Amino acid sequence: MRLNCPCCGPRGIEEFTYRGDATVHRPATDAPAHAWVDYVYLRDNPDGWHRELWYHGAGCHAWLVVTRNMRTHEIADVARAVDVARQARENARS
Repeated sequence: MRLNCPCCGPRGIEEFTYRGDATVHRPATDAPAHAWVDYVYLRDNPDGWHRELWYHGAGCHAWLVVTRNMRTHEIADVARAVDVARQARENARS
């Protein structure tokens, strides 16, 4: 498997570290205990397209959001996490 890093170009997967589900949202600090239990321990196991966080530790040290098919491992998109977060903030304002 290869990831096309937006900063470094195509690289082998051994340069990256999978860091988890990119769709999980941290609960508010005053959220009930069950919300924190769900956040820490419960994860979906999706079949199909999913967004994940990856870290390019052996390259540019960028955090990336990778859109990957969990069944076929096909990669549809790789974007810098900072750009994804910026776009989400702009969308929330509109």
